[in-house]
Amino acid sequence: MKIIKAIYNFIVGGMVILIGVALVVTVLALINNVSALAPLKDFSGPFLVIAVLSSLVATLSREAFSFHR
Repeated sequence: MKIIKAIYNFIVGGMVILIGVALVVTVLALINNVSALAPLKDFSGPFLVIAVLSSLVATLSREAFSFHR
């Protein structure tokens, strides 16, 4: 049963990262293509770094706290 739980946690953790990065790419595409969001182009680099790091931290914390259950 522990093996199945480990595989499940791995797959869900990967999906969290995938969805997080996909959302970041979508927001960055909107910032670059919508003229009303043009003032946010200067913030797109730090936004990319912060958003991807938060996605990775969310996955890491989920993995770290899942072993205590």
